[in-house]
Parts: sequence; C-alpha cells; structure tokens
Amino acid sequence: MLRTRSAVPHRAHTSRGRLLVGMAVAAAAGLVLAGCATSSTSDSAHVKSLTVLVEGGGHLELQPIADLYKKQTGISVTFVELPYNGLYNRVNSELSTGNISFDAAALDAIWLPAFAAGLKPLNNLVTPAVKADSFPAILQEGKVGNNYVGIPAFANSEILYYRTDLFNDPANQAAFKAKYGYDLKPPTTWQQYTDAAAFFTKDGMYGAPLPGAVETQFLAVLSQAGEKNMVLTADGKKSTLDDATTLTALNYYDSLAKYGPPGAAAVDWNAAQNLYNQGKAAMMLFWGHAYRQIPTDSPVFGKTGVAPMIGGPAGVAGVPGPFYLSVPRAGAHTAAGEAFVKFAYDHNELSAATSLGLVARISALKKFENTKGYESYPAIVATLNAPATIPRPANANWQNIVNNVLVPMIQKSLQPGADNAAILKDAAAQVDAIVAQ
Repeated sequence: MLRTRSAVPHRAHTSRGRLLVGMAVAAAAGLVLAGCATSSTSDSAHVKSLTVLVEGGGHLELQPIADLYKKQTGISVTFVELPYNGLYNRVNSELSTGNISFDAAALDAIWLPAFAAGLKPLNNLVTPAVKADSFPAILQEGKVGNNYVGIPAFANSEILYYRTDLFNDPANQAAFKAKYGYDLKPPTTWQQYTDAAAFFTKDGMYGAPLPGAVETQFLAVLSQAGEKNMVLTADGKKSTLDDATTLTALNYYDSLAKYGPPGAAAVDWNAAQNLYNQGKAAMMLFWGHAYRQIPTDSPVFGKTGVAPMIGGPAGVAGVPGPFYLSVPRAGAHTAAGEAFVKFAYDHNELSAATSLGLVARISALKKFENTKGYESYPAIVATLNAPATIPRPANANWQNIVNNVLVPMIQKSLQPGADNAAILKDAAAQVDAIVAQ
C-alpha cells in the first residue's frame, strides 16, 4: 500500500506507469456481478489467520497493528505485498470473478468507485466518534453512493517544504525585503510563493521544482483557485475543465515552470523530490511523508522547515492522498476482516512509529505533533482541515481521465506559447467523451 517512488508513496498519484488506463471502467462493469454474489458470513471465533493485501512495503505501516491484534485476539495477519499496479489487478480480478483469496485490502482512494460493488459496506464502523476524528475530505472519499466501502488507514497531503538555512540567512532576508517590500518567510499565498521561488532561482539554485508529469499538485492549485467541482460536475456527467476557475489555476500553475529545471513537462515526483534532497531547490510542494525520508547525508537534512500548503483566492488547499482498508463482500471471513479493519482504525496511532509515519486519525496526528521527527504533522492537519481542500471525484473513470487527459493537458500547457483556454476546451471535450461511454 505504500507505493515506492523514492521509497515512498503519496497515497494518491504519481508516475505509476500508466498501466491503469481504462481499467477502472472495466472493473466497474465487472464488479456488478461480483457485488451480487452471496456474501459469506464468518464466525470470527473460528478464524485463526487473516490475509491482507497491501502495496509493496505497506505491511511495515500495518505490522505494529497486526502484532497487537494477534496478541489480543490470537488471530495472525499475513500481508501479501504487491506492486501498485499488481495490487490493482489482483483486487480487480478477484472481485470481478468472486474468487476471493483475501480478507481485507489496503486500497488507493481512486480505486474505490470502481471496486465499490465488490466491497462490503462498512457504514456501521463510521460512528459519530469516527466522523469527529476524521478529515471531512478523507471520510468523503471513502464513501461511494450511500456506502462507506473503506475506512481510512493513512492520510496524506502535499505541504510546503523550505530551506531554513536559506530563509533564515540575514543577507537573503535583507535582499528579499529590499526587492519585494516584505519580510522573507515561508510563503502562504500564490504571490508569496512566486516571489520566493523567483528570488532563489539563481546561481545554480532553483526556487521550486514543478512536477509537470503528474496531476495532483495542479489539482491542489485548482482547489486553491476556488473550484468546488474538481474536473467533473457533481453528478459526474460533464467536465468543468473549461470554466474560468480552471483557467486561472492552469495559468498560475504553468507560470511556476521557470523556477524549476528545464523540461518541467517530464518532471515527476521522483525528480522533484531528488532535486530538493540534493540541495538544488529552495522549496518544494510535496507529500507530508517525505519529511521523514530526507536522507541523513542530504545537504538539506536538518535544514528543512515545513508549513501548510500555499493558498490561492480560495485559501489553503491540498489534495487528500488516503489509502483505505476494505473488506471483500464475497470473502470467506467477512466478519473477521471487518473486525480487523475496526481494530486497525482504533489503533491507528501505532503506524506513527513506522518509517513513513502515515496515520489517518486527527487525534493520532495531533498526539505526535510536538514530537521531534513529526514536524510535518501540524502542516498536514492544517492542509487537510482547510475548507477549500476537497477530494477527487468519486468516478470509476477517474484514472482514465488522469492518464489520458489531465497529465497530457498539463504537459501541453507547459509548452512555449501554449493557449491554455484552447487546451482546456479540448480537455473538457475529451473528459465528456470518457464519462459518456
């Protein structure tokens, strides 16, 4: 469940190989039959072991929970680790055929609409207490139609990373104030981010890398611009890409390309993160888990500050990057699987001590927010709690839209002389064609 790029996932999207093109649509159709299969009822008292599917490396985040679960219940948990695409394909195949080999799975949020018919509704687990301890956007993304089909396991968001040695340097502070008329500080707005990026782009240093080969940072900017219906209308039947808000967002997004290395259209999350960790960027907007992943021999280790995501006209906004624990509707041990999912949520804070430290509950994030090594937690909380932060559309075509429309759209906008209004109009037509299928 932890897709590895430079050893880590953001729990949402990166350059994942683009293998999923069109697969979500097929899954949505195939799962209709699986969803109608008779759900097995299981007696947890007779279950001795459970099988949980996770993305490669994902068991490390859940292992402390599994260890405690076995200690308290006697039930052992076996994690089956698969590559990101392999996990999707395995779950898709098994839910479609009804031949289920697992009791629970850690699933990317964007898969839930396609898999929903084959997943057990977990509405009874979403109590008032769970709602109060969950980020609204994260909880919403786990719901498809009237049913919660996933319980949050990990939450993530892009936040601001900045070089404290550069921002705190008296010479830089004086020069910045002389040029821009205000104090150099971690930016909170589009204009401040642009100013800081421009100021530090010199002498072989870039202000901030811009990932043009992935879509989520643009989607965050889209929310910051005030978009309430991300890419699709609320009913999912038509694109919103050709509206004025999206044009504002795209114009701002590609204006940042000059503050990163040439060829922004080819920059993915790996490239952006590596550039920063090599000490060649003054700032980056990146997923919160990466704070704990800065190598100790990096020139930015111990010299990195974190802050909430920047804000546009609508204020601060990020794109939630959650993974959820789900239970197959036709599994052999559905009751036992559901019991483990509940246990995992109840003991979510145990994942904080792992290498990535990804947790989902607000209380778990706040428990460690003043602990050394968890400096990113307050920034994640502030970003995910921001009113403008909204989830991606719950649409089975979403991955198809990302691969075939959004990423190419962003890359086209980064070309010299690009007509963003025309690009968005064309992209909207493509999206309309996809959702009409």
